[in-house]
Amino acid sequence: MATLQQTPISLQSKTPPLPLSSTLTARSTAVSFSSTFTPLNLKLSAAATAAVRRGGGACGARMNATAASSYAAALADVATSNNTLETTVADVEKIEKFFEEPSVFDFFINPTIDLEKKRGVLDEIARSSALQPHTVNFLNILVDAKRIDLIKDIVKEFEIVYNKITDTELAVVSSVVKLESQHLAQIAKQVQKLTGSKNVRIKSEIDPSLVAGFTVRYGNSGSKLIDMSVKKQLEEIAAQLDLGDIKLNL
Repeated sequence: MATLQQTPISLQSKTPPLPLSSTLTARSTAVSFSSTFTPLNLKLSAAATAAVRRGGGACGARMNATAASSYAAALADVATSNNTLETTVADVEKIEKFFEEPSVFDFFINPTIDLEKKRGVLDEIARSSALQPHTVNFLNILVDAKRIDLIKDIVKEFEIVYNKITDTELAVVSSVVKLESQHLAQIAKQVQKLTGSKNVRIKSEIDPSLVAGFTVRYGNSGSKLIDMSVKKQLEEIAAQLDLGDIKLNL
């Protein structure tokens, strides 16, 4: 994971200049809350999709990781100075969900699409998800600088920065069905005991392959695992019965 101590980078939008300082809050953007996001009809040809997804090798990956870390740290600095760190991390989670959609990601990284069209879609995202003005400006800066392709890495790096600032342990809980809030609270308390962290953030994921039960990943890059799934129990039973290469149809 890229170190957080990076040389500061200049976050300037070309049109108009938008430094990631106090001016991030100066731009007024009217937004309204909506819990339902309207699907965006963003289609690219197969050739265009393949072209924009091609990477630049190991060296390019390292440079991207460094840039993503610097952008994330800059956004965290602005949020901290504005006393909006908690609402900003909520914004980042909304952004993560949007850009998980391949058609949205491919649209924004496609160099043949006009910047104004991309800004228009950003405005739509801001209105539907009630993003803070400085978060919207941050996204516009990435579009103007043609670094929106880093958004997924920036999300990951911002999470790391946030967790370090707030002494928070991230725990990813995977289950077949959505767990009740009281169950997630119990899991959070257990992770807190194991890690000694001041806070625990839970991210829930649905994984039908587990059959039943749940798993919890925490630690550096999810290096530690609590596996309470039926899938694991069945695998252990199969191992005890020495079923060899027989695969279980789960």
